[in-house]
Amino acid sequence: MSKLRAMITGRRRGAAFVVRAALVAGYGLLVAGCNTDQKVAGVPDVPADYRMRHPITITEGDRTLQLLIGSNRGTLTPMQRAQVLAFAQSWRGEATGGVIIDIPTASSNAHSSRDALPEVKSILAASGVPQNGILVRKYAADPLTLATLRITYPKMVAQAGPCGVWPEDIGPSFNRDYFENQPYFNYGCATQRNLAAMVDNPADLIQPRGETPTDTMRRTTALGKYQKGESTATQYPTINGGRISTLGQ
Repeated sequence: MSKLRAMITGRRRGAAFVVRAALVAGYGLLVAGCNTDQKVAGVPDVPADYRMRHPITITEGDRTLQLLIGSNRGTLTPMQRAQVLAFAQSWRGEATGGVIIDIPTASSNAHSSRDALPEVKSILAASGVPQNGILVRKYAADPLTLATLRITYPKMVAQAGPCGVWPEDIGPSFNRDYFENQPYFNYGCATQRNLAAMVDNPADLIQPRGETPTDTMRRTTALGKYQKGESTATQYPTINGGRISTLGQ
């Protein structure tokens, strides 16, 4: 009888141990499920706003003009003189440093490029570039090719990217961004990059320019007519005076 009771007690203890193990495993699965839910519903790893994910940054870049001087010429062509002049005028408006002139050595047109250097420097100086702001350097070129005379100055440039980065598959998957319908990583990069390339003055992305003076005379005339209850529209002497084209007449 005592043996039977011991066997029953042992079986009850074993069953209780199995139940406790099952409960522990169930709680473990429940906790794991909670963690998984938190991960799916959490904050995305990258910002959802494309302007924060692909910001436009302002850096210093180079603007370069390349001139190909013929081996038997030694002077600039009329078109090249105009290019150097336009380059110098651009330097006055957007440069953040001096001008660097790189002339080739050992190339077939190295001698002619060196002869054209004084003409280039004179055009730059006449356009406002100071003499101490022009640095002349030499670089080795292929003797079998025509090398270019390069004129460079630093300027502010806006840039964004790089684009075309796909860290995750945008198709159906178990990724968190797919379940939350978040924008893919490369979204908006091309737009930001194109805007950075098109902006004329990168400083405009940081703060707006100052306002120009208002047309005081025109504003006074328009306000005077408004106070009198008169039409503020511009009055033309003829019915076709306000047209900008005579097409169709």
